[in-house]
Amino acid sequence: MPFLVLDLEMTGPEPDWNEIIQIGGVLFDDDWSEKGRYLTNVYPENEEAFSLYSEKVHNLSLKELEDAPMIYDVLPELEDWILEKLNIRVPAGQSDKTPYLKNVIICGQSVINDINFLREAYRLEKQKWPYSRTLLDTHTLGYFVFRILKQNGKPVPRGLSLKDIAGYFGLEREDDFHNALEDAVLTAHCFKEIFKLAHQFKVLS
Repeated sequence: MPFLVLDLEMTGPEPDWNEIIQIGGVLFDDDWSEKGRYLTNVYPENEEAFSLYSEKVHNLSLKELEDAPMIYDVLPELEDWILEKLNIRVPAGQSDKTPYLKNVIICGQSVINDINFLREAYRLEKQKWPYSRTLLDTHTLGYFVFRILKQNGKPVPRGLSLKDIAGYFGLEREDDFHNALEDAVLTAHCFKEIFKLAHQFKVLS
């Protein structure tokens, strides 16, 4: 199954009011070999929901987003990008890409929040959700893996935020602002490091 490590920047925290303004993703195949990286800004239809608080997080202003595409153009573009990187050809004239994307697992840090925003975008645009219903979350994996390490007297991160998990592995953001692609790449590195830890575990009978 392919894995799409996804990160979104939004105008605020509520999927039914706020909107996506940036999408970053790193695509991997079954063996977690990187296939490509994706980044786009998105212009929000609901300008009233654009909050100054969120701007302090992602450092994107409405003015900077003026030339960005709308979400109804971005959703099919993202789908096409995934299919291209996976070398999957959709028959000419077939608009429904669900059969070709249904095995793509969306991954991320507390990724259910990103999925909720993306699903809401699909709902508002009256488009079918094409991706797998399975998800992979560094927060959940980290909780389990670090709990085992702690029980065995090993050091663990002080929290389960992306910053804490990345810092535990000697990784960090380049600056204080959130960038969707940078955070997606950082999250992907964290997944790989957590997988490495799992290889050290042994079950005693």
